[in-house]
Amino acid sequence: MPRTVSSPQRGVEAYATLVLFTLLAGDAWRNSISWLGWGILIAVLGVIGAVMLVRRWRDIRPDSFPYPLLAFLVLATASIAWSAYPQWTALGATAQWVTTAGAGLLALALDWRALLRVLRRAVAAILAFSLLFELVVAIFVRQPVFAFFTDWKVGEVPIMYAWSRAELFTGGPIQGIVGNSSTLGFIALLGLIVFGIGWFVDRDTVTYADARAADATTPKRRSLDTTVWFVVAAVTVVLTASATITVAIVACLLVLALVRLMHRIPSGPPRLAAGAAAFLVAGAIVTVAILFRDSLLGLLGKSGDLTGRLDNWRIVTGLASERPVAGWGWVSYWVPWVEPFDGLVIRNDTEQLHAHNAWLDVWLQLGIIGLMVFGALVLSVATRTWFIALDGASATHRGDRALSLLPILLLTALLVQSLVESRLLLEYGWLLLAYLAFATRRVHVSPDAPVRWMPVRR
Repeated sequence: MPRTVSSPQRGVEAYATLVLFTLLAGDAWRNSISWLGWGILIAVLGVIGAVMLVRRWRDIRPDSFPYPLLAFLVLATASIAWSAYPQWTALGATAQWVTTAGAGLLALALDWRALLRVLRRAVAAILAFSLLFELVVAIFVRQPVFAFFTDWKVGEVPIMYAWSRAELFTGGPIQGIVGNSSTLGFIALLGLIVFGIGWFVDRDTVTYADARAADATTPKRRSLDTTVWFVVAAVTVVLTASATITVAIVACLLVLALVRLMHRIPSGPPRLAAGAAAFLVAGAIVTVAILFRDSLLGLLGKSGDLTGRLDNWRIVTGLASERPVAGWGWVSYWVPWVEPFDGLVIRNDTEQLHAHNAWLDVWLQLGIIGLMVFGALVLSVATRTWFIALDGASATHRGDRALSLLPILLLTALLVQSLVESRLLLEYGWLLLAYLAFATRRVHVSPDAPVRWMPVRR
């Protein structure tokens, strides 16, 4: 029988789609309805989420809570005691708890197949609106566009403030409705992942359909639509011209190739040996990339200082070294009018609001203790997503085998981005990381047991 979605589940997925759209494209809301409007929207979504979470309270099990995630949240909250800006630490910690609660709700309500559907809808909407937005600006406005609630004009403020730079037809990187080419490129990368996996899932749906021809045509038509969206995502990646996304795509392909290789190796000592060898090869590749970064970045059209990021990192490292053990206190986004962030890093006449490296930001705000806890969180999620991908080889249907790759590819994309952006700690990055932490705790991850990697239905 074809797989169907109940009406209540459709409502949950509609809510989840809006949440992901809002966190992925936060600047689209902030630039159109102002920060106040965005704040009201976030509050409304939070209230709805709280009501949904209370209604599912009986489904929550203490043993399913990822302890490294809890430890990080507790540490961020405890840092109020030694923070240089305690009131802002309290606000940042509250935002972190709220986002984590939202991720927990989504983990309760969405299995991997439902998450795939939600991500496809959110990403497709952002890509479609972004290309349409850039097309309108390039054809009719023909100059940079700023947030609607401002009266900024070209030449009066740094071009970095522009929502769109009207560069669709000039060869420059487009920014889309998210107002940032790197963020749009990352969303397009998510599109490559979810539409690529979705193609196999859609084609496999034929297996579950009725034998009647009318019922079997829908999956085929859906797979065609998915192909079109995959192409749209690929075109968007090219138009954003992001070196980070290029590296992330290569990393995802390498992980995909490694998983496929491990599927062909018997479990036990041979698989462990192959995994160790792959780890050494990966380390060698990273070492070579660091040593020859100038030449490699030149091939990608980027400067050897990573577009000014090396200078930023030196400044942040110097500040973090003043409080190396426990940091300055959690704050998430930097508060630019508060010491020590006031005027800390200014690039292209624009004050930066994060370290452009999630790991440096954790060290700055929570010190070495925070780095150890955060590293444990990432390692635990990475280990479970890895075994989920390996377990996928035992799945009966190729759609399920493809779906087993979703967690590890999402994590790979997030981790590559974390090296040059701090988004992993904020908004969509933290939501997705926390979702993976919750969802992978509710699965069987032993590589030697029969595949059972979908979230447990209660």
